[in-house]
Amino acid sequence: MIRVLLAEDQAMVRGALSALLNLESDIEVLGSAADGESAWRELQRLKPDVLVTDIEMPGLTGLELAQRIQRQELPMKVIIVTTFARPGFLRRALDAGVSGYLLKDAPAENLAEALRTVHRGGRAIDPQLALEAWTEADPLNDRERQVLRLAGEGLSAGDIATRLNLSHGTVRNYLSEAIGKLGAGNRIEAFRLARQKGWL
Repeated sequence: MIRVLLAEDQAMVRGALSALLNLESDIEVLGSAADGESAWRELQRLKPDVLVTDIEMPGLTGLELAQRIQRQELPMKVIIVTTFARPGFLRRALDAGVSGYLLKDAPAENLAEALRTVHRGGRAIDPQLALEAWTEADPLNDRERQVLRLAGEGLSAGDIATRLNLSHGTVRNYLSEAIGKLGAGNRIEAFRLARQKGWL
């Protein structure tokens, strides 16, 4: 049996994925989580073989979850199922040790097949995205990405400094680095550009 944990913030999608996978005789859905933090707690408790996660979720993103799993060297595989057909996301997912990256508009049977492939030690990556992923490298480092994401959510430099436990000047430096690297005119433009490329 392939033991699976689902992390997806949309209840209807979460329910549909669970129902779909439970139809398979060799797959067991152990549980599901609506946000990244509860997914992190559940995967430590349930110890699944594979985590199937969305990218955008409250708390921790799917990519941050994958990075944590990689850092802690937990013995489980990660498959990302997302609407984001952006090469930047795929590159970051692969850097975080993700074994599968599927788009939500792919045929339903692709997910069960991807789970089997990944469980056997293989990879299941959307082929078109795989080609595009190597065209343009992400210029941002993790801290610049974090600061830019919060700025794009409307937080001021002061609020970001408080949230991340940094000085106001350090936050301004990260923002200006990110803006410069992206060749943008301001933080909002930098946020939009980085988001469009899949770097946030």
